[in-house]
Amino acid sequence: MGMNVGSGSAKGADPEPMMEMNMTPLIDVLLVLIIMMIITIPKQNHSVNLNMPVGTPPPQTTQPVVVTIDVDFDGTILWDGQVVGSRSELEAKMNAVAAMPDQPEVHLRPNKLVEYKVVAGVMATAQRLGVTKIGMVGNEQFQ
Repeated sequence: MGMNVGSGSAKGADPEPMMEMNMTPLIDVLLVLIIMMIITIPKQNHSVNLNMPVGTPPPQTTQPVVVTIDVDFDGTILWDGQVVGSRSELEAKMNAVAAMPDQPEVHLRPNKLVEYKVVAGVMATAQRLGVTKIGMVGNEQFQ
């Protein structure tokens, strides 16, 4: 009662060499390297450092001057309720705002149906001419 284990070669012959590589030690080494890499990677910080003002600001003595630019659904531009006829007239008004030492706030109120290129053109003009206090404002009248 015996069991024949092997390839069935003669008893005195050398056994055939194993042709497959033992993967267990290689996997163990790779896992250790991955763990070491995870431990040594610096923590990612997704914050933006800002220099915030310190202390309480002085109370505002005067109300800021506000210029409202409305952009109607058909691309008509209104400056404080008055229609601006051309791009050069808009640029002249924005040049006057940019030249002031204390610039007024420019509130841009586009209609929700207007093409974006008209609104982008107004914002690009303001940026190019140096208007620094500009912001988009919700527009209940034109929506």
